Amino acid sequence: MTTGISLVRENAESLKPPRSLWVTFPLGRPLGKPNDPAFQHRVMAAAFDLFERSIGPVLEDFPENAPHGDMEDASACSVSFPKRASETDGWTDRLAAELALLKPWYDLGRRRRNGRTLVGVSSQPIEEVLRDLGSHLDAETLPLDDLKTFKRLIEDAKIYYTEALTAQPGEHVFEQVQRTLWRETVLGAGLTLFYKKLRDHPDFALFARLIAPREVVGESTGAEVEIGVNETRGIE
Repeated sequence: MTTGISLVRENAESLKPPRSLWVTFPLGRPLGKPNDPAFQHRVMAAAFDLFERSIGPVLEDFPENAPHGDMEDASACSVSFPKRASETDGWTDRLAAELALLKPWYDLGRRRRNGRTLVGVSSQPIEEVLRDLGSHLDAETLPLDDLKTFKRLIEDAKIYYTEALTAQPGEHVFEQVQRTLWRETVLGAGLTLFYKKLRDHPDFALFARLIAPREVVGESTGAEVEIGVNETRGIE
């Protein structure tokens, strides 16, 4: 018998693994908040308890939410993202301009890690990654014939932004970094539109969950308002 921890309930319901514990934590954090061993032990204990079930498949909900970091101690973002985009600039141009703001911080963070980075799953330079995403937004299309590559582009973009934002001075609470990414950046606004379009497609609603974390799409991201009214046109 096997057991696992699921971050996407819809996937567990579809795949029906023998034993699965669903948690409400952000993607990439199956045990919850880092450096909280007591909470992580409770998650593992709940997963191991599923071995006691004689009949499967079993899908149970973990009853606790992960503890949040102290948002009051979170550092303010050093990059000043424009609150309203120019009406004459397309998505591709705005993403390129945003990359110019973030690249020095990303490069600094990578130097501090002796060249290590998690960016690269798409095997494309970040300039091409953002250009490809921007071109789909500008053309009001979705690459439904190659969702695997599309997902890799999105992951590289999100990781690049995250590594750039966390390279800035101060302590970085995960929730604050995510809030900056999804509510203040052009990329966050664009990914939100991708998510909505896929969510409303009869065949790709589950794939939409791989783009945006549950805690973001569960409520208004605010990205459409903060980035500018013109961002909400197009692929919606």
